[in-house]
Order: sequence, then structure tokens, then C-alpha cells
Amino acid sequence: MSEHYDVIIIGTGAGGGTLAHKLAPSGKRILLLERGGYLPREPENWSSREVFRKERYLSDELWYDKDGNPYKPHQQYFVGGNTKFYGAILFRLRERDFETVEHYGGISPAWPISYDEMEPYYAEAERLYLVHSQAGEDPTEPWRSSPFPYPAVSHEPRIQQLADDFERTGHHPFHLPVGIDLNESDPEAGRCVRCDRFDGFPCLTDGKADAHVRCVRPALAASNNLKLVTHAKVERLETDRSGRSVTTVHVNRRGAPETYTADIVVVSCGATNSAALLLRSADDRHPRGLANSSDVVGRHYMSHINSGVIAISQQPNTTKFQKTLGINDYYWGAEDSELPLGHIQMLAKSDKDILRAGAPWFAPNLALDYIAKHAIDFWMTTEDLPHPANRVTVDRQGRIHVAKTYHNLEPHKRLLAKLKALMGPLGCHDAAIPSWSILDQRIPLAGNAHQCGTVRFGTDPSSSALDLSCRAHDLDNLYVVDTSFFPSSGAVNPALTAMANALRVGDHLLERLDAHVDAAAHAEPMEVLS
Repeated sequence: MSEHYDVIIIGTGAGGGTLAHKLAPSGKRILLLERGGYLPREPENWSSREVFRKERYLSDELWYDKDGNPYKPHQQYFVGGNTKFYGAILFRLRERDFETVEHYGGISPAWPISYDEMEPYYAEAERLYLVHSQAGEDPTEPWRSSPFPYPAVSHEPRIQQLADDFERTGHHPFHLPVGIDLNESDPEAGRCVRCDRFDGFPCLTDGKADAHVRCVRPALAASNNLKLVTHAKVERLETDRSGRSVTTVHVNRRGAPETYTADIVVVSCGATNSAALLLRSADDRHPRGLANSSDVVGRHYMSHINSGVIAISQQPNTTKFQKTLGINDYYWGAEDSELPLGHIQMLAKSDKDILRAGAPWFAPNLALDYIAKHAIDFWMTTEDLPHPANRVTVDRQGRIHVAKTYHNLEPHKRLLAKLKALMGPLGCHDAAIPSWSILDQRIPLAGNAHQCGTVRFGTDPSSSALDLSCRAHDLDNLYVVDTSFFPSSGAVNPALTAMANALRVGDHLLERLDAHVDAAAHAEPMEVLS
């Protein structure tokens, strides 16, 4: 089977799904390849036992750490990618994040483009992904050309009390930028039911603004030139004799080989899988892998230093939708630190099954139930720094290996100490509780949270794999549009930057294709091959 398209996009997540939505109205023939299928809509979507303890929606694949030990990565392969499960907190990188920044563990390099160049695409992405927040609250917020497109999601009483307590202690709490289909002035107008099954769960009501719901589905419905093929794992990319163009995309579809061709091929599989695909596609003209004459593909793997923190409230926490509050007072430092520490935000409300998934077997259910009912759940993020030895590689069997050493742990320890010191003033117990209660827990390598940086972009082909349009320096028709292109990670969630960049690259591709977008030119959608 071989079909030719103007554009093939590999992956349907924050990068690929957004790009497909951008290009679909152009009239160009576009193929969207997804390794998985549609996520089943079923009661188990909202079962913490199924999602967290039984890992119902994770793939069964194994990756290997730097010592060769296998682990099961937190990867989900469905239409919409990992956005089906993300917390939909959609931050812009700060203006200084695009510049060189000194950290305890080293230097965070400057980006080859500025915040000003990204700003209009951030605004476009916020509209597309229904971002709710209030401008002017976050002390680190970059300049904006327009307000947030939707009002901030209100705090429930216990979180409002927490915000008041933070403010009383001299902090500047703000409403998180949440991508959500919610209209609090008219409950009938939005899909969100404001439940406690949001962060880490797929959404049964389609209230979460994920790439499937906001981009892939409407693009398919409105375009007769966009085709989606599911259960299509891309094994490798083949180039022409000159090695300058990708000619063939080789796919394994339910065990059967298929091939597709296109004038332009866009890889958007996630930072680990995109690097692995390029490395697996090595040939005589590209012995180190496609787009890898610089030997940077797979290197500089970053995955934020993240921790979950469970604070035990002195009173029961009856909050349902908890993910509404953030703290950035320590983003660029503190009174006792001239260097950046990181970001604090709320996690979705935990329950005993979520806690059990990370607790030792001997933790009593009664104690976990008490903790869950009184828990206030925080997520802490410190910037991870790029290092060439932190890398994704593939072995002769094509298996993925991820070597990772953190080089910026000091600020994370300091940030954790800051938060713990506030527990008493914030109305939480400050006395010691048993270690198995998961008072704080670093997210391990398998968590994959916020992975980025493996196919970095830049102006120098000797130190980057992609140019400023995210086209491979080494090939004329190969692009990478996911978080792989990041030169540095900042300390806020990367999804909105991936979405905004996909829109930016989309404008470049529309110009290259000499295409115009006619939003009114809609017809019956092409078939979905599942």
C-alpha cells in the first residue's frame, strides 16, 4: 500500500494534532498517522484504581535506563497523544526563559528566537485550547498582546483559603491557566462538570482541552483533505539517493507493513520517540540517524525535576476541582537565593487509590483514607538543564534507552524546603508524619513528565538538528514539531509552547506549500482508518 500526500504528520498530540488543525483548511492533501487508536470512553476513564494502580491505559513497552534496567514508561498512545491525560495547565514560557539563565547546576542556554516572536502564537494557542486565567496576577507573567480568552476558573473554598494564606505570608498566588471547556456563568454552556477526575485521567465529558477534542476531531469533521490512520506505528523513514529528502514512511499497522509518501514529512512523536525514530532511520548517507550530522539527536534530553507534595490539612479538604492555584514567587529566586528555584502549582485532588499507587504495601488503608480526605496536593517544578550525556539512544534491536542524570537538584531541594516551611502558616500540619505517607515524592525517570530537548533547533548546523522553522538542517522536507525542539526547558509546563510552535511552523508550511487557508471550504471528511 502506497499513497502520496502533500504532508504527512506523525503523531496527533500537542504538536502534531495542533499542526493538523492549522493545515487542514489549506486544501492540501494531509495524512495524520497515529500509533494508537481512539481512547475508549468507558467508566474506567474516571477510576483511580484502573488508571493509577492498574495502569489501564499505559502501553506495555519497556524502555531501559542508563544501567540497562528495564522500566515501563508513562506513555499513552491514543489519538490526542499524552494530552488525553495531561493536567491542561497551559503556561507561556517567561520572557527570560528565552535568554541565557544561570542556575545552580549550570547554564540554561538562550533560544534562537525571542518571546516576542512566539507571543502571537501563544495567543492563538490559548484561544484554540480554551485557556482560562486572569492576566496580571502572576508576578513572572510575560507581556501579553491581549487578555486571556476566558476568565479564570474560580477557587473552591479550601483553595481560596489557601490563596488567602499564601497572600498573608507575602506571596502572590494566581489562578492557573487551565485549558478547559467550562463556563461558570452558564453551566449548560460547557462540557466540564468540574469533577476531581482531571489531572492524569482522560475526560469522559470532553471537558478537557486536549489535542484530540480541540484539533483532530474538528479538523476531520471540517476537511475533506485530511485523513487519519490509526494503529499505524512508524518504524522508519527512508530517504532518496541524495539523502536530502525523505521519500517513504514505513509503517507497521497491526502487524502488516504499509508505506506512504509525501512532499513534506513532519515528526511529532514526543521527545523520546521522535529522537528514536530519527535514530532508527539511519542509512548510508545518514549513518548516525536522520538530521544527525551534528550528533545532537537524542542528546540534551530534559524532563523537569518534578515532585508531588502531599500537605495534610488540619481540616478536611472537600475540594473537587483543585487545579486552580499557582505560586511563582520563587521562579527566579528568593531572599536567600539569587538563582532560580522553580514553580509551585496545585495537583488534582488525590484519593486513597492514587496514594496507594505510590505508597509501600504496608501503608494501612485507614491511614491512606485519612490522608486523602485531608490532603492538599502540590506539584513542584524546577528547571532541568540540557546535558549532552543525557540522551535517548536505540540498540540493535531498536529498543529505547534513556540515560539521565539530574544536574540541578539544589534549587529543587530549596524549593521543597520553602514549601514545607509554609505548612503551618498555610493551615497544614507541620509535625512529622510517617515516611510512607508520601509527603513528597520525586517523579522518577519512568514518569516522562515534560520531556523535551532531544532534537533541538538553532542557527548553527554543527550544534543543532533543526533550523528556526524546525526543518532538519540535513534534509529539505523533514520537520520535527513537538517538544523535541526545545533548547532549554524553563520551569513551567511545556505543552502550550509546543502548541504555539506548531502554529508558528504551520504558518511557515502554508507559505512553503503556497497554500491559503479558506475556513469556509468544508466538505465531508475523509474516512478514518481504524
